[in-house]
Amino acid sequence: MELALYQPDIAQNTGTLLRLGACLGIRIHVIHPTGFPFSRQALRRAGLDYLDHVEFVEHVSFERFEAWRRKAGKRLVLLTTKASDSCYEAQYRPDDVLMTGRESAGVPDAVAEAADIRVRIPMRQDMRSLNVAIAATLVLGEALRQTGQFETLA
Repeated sequence: MELALYQPDIAQNTGTLLRLGACLGIRIHVIHPTGFPFSRQALRRAGLDYLDHVEFVEHVSFERFEAWRRKAGKRLVLLTTKASDSCYEAQYRPDDVLMTGRESAGVPDAVAEAADIRVRIPMRQDMRSLNVAIAATLVLGEALRQTGQFETLA
């Protein structure tokens, strides 16, 4: 299981998700451009000293990420408020890459169309969305539970 961040806007959310990756042993993919200068300095507040323990890969564009993903034979699962399928009804696979969109705009239609499946978190209809770090954590937790990957952690 891996997590991809599509052009993240907010350094604190990115740092939080890198910290999550360190704690759960999940590789994080950061797809550029980001909405902030991508550096350890920018990520330090949320990532703390966990940045030394996370495996992350930077991709200069979605096209480069997509080329890597297809070559690796990974399935892309997009977290989006525009999906009709609940993230709790989806069937995850151990080699999935879960992708979050930009905090300000999600992903463009072409990126959404490239996803193999699109899922949403069920929530009250009068609310727009959750924070991207919280959303990724909820869906990643369900995907790891379904695929038995929590069993490898202490």
